[in-house]
Amino acid sequence: MSLPGALHDTKPIDTLNTDGSSLATKALAPLPSWRGAPLWDSHTRDSEGQHWAERIERWERDEALLVAPAGNLSLGYQLAKRIMDVVGALVLLLLLAPVMLVVFCVLMVTTRGRPLYSQVRVGWCGRRFRMYKFRTMVLGAERQQHLVQNEQQGPVFKNRHDPRVTRIGRFLRSTSLDETPQLFHVLFGQMSLVGPRPPVPAEVRRYEPWQLARLAVKPGLTCLWQVSGRCEVGFLDWVRMDIWYLQNQSLLTDLTLLARTPMSVLSRRGAY
Repeated sequence: MSLPGALHDTKPIDTLNTDGSSLATKALAPLPSWRGAPLWDSHTRDSEGQHWAERIERWERDEALLVAPAGNLSLGYQLAKRIMDVVGALVLLLLLAPVMLVVFCVLMVTTRGRPLYSQVRVGWCGRRFRMYKFRTMVLGAERQQHLVQNEQQGPVFKNRHDPRVTRIGRFLRSTSLDETPQLFHVLFGQMSLVGPRPPVPAEVRRYEPWQLARLAVKPGLTCLWQVSGRCEVGFLDWVRMDIWYLQNQSLLTDLTLLARTPMSVLSRRGAY
């Protein structure tokens, strides 16, 4: 397995594909390939004979799985990954406990609302869970989103100078300290140390069918997108990075991404 250029330099977009092709070119294709075959499109039916819109409706109603599990499904890898997640989360929680306590106390004093913010996210195969992070926005920020311009294309919402983010919140985001409570999700098995970032349900509803492939593995704290510029990466390239991870999921890939994460966090590149 050859690792993508994103793990070695700061120009991942043109060196991401394992076949040497450019993502800038592939982004023009309406239906990217995954494992050598086209993914779903909006006109095909799933295995139960339902159209795509019906599948989304069923997921909204019954929380049924949107995609089948994918990635490296070998028992040995899954067991090793789970052990790495539990041990890694425990070690990081012990090391970061004083910092997390200070952040919690500061937010208690300076921020309106609870220091911890929770939001429903979409995890493995479409299963929803409530994810926690330190509050970085003003109270009622979700109701004000329509007042802020979205600087990203696609279903995700990003704004470099979002006025809803507090002064302390900007520091927490730039240092990724706001994400540290998610170590508990890793410990409890809802997330992994390495995997695609979990989206919100409203974003998933707007996905094109092939983009749901990123939900076929457990979401994580860090990923190829995280170490490749984060919010500087467009949504299409972000999804393709997650699909690359599905195709190349291994302990070597996980360890390499984990090793690259501290430098990515310290650089604060694309963290807003």
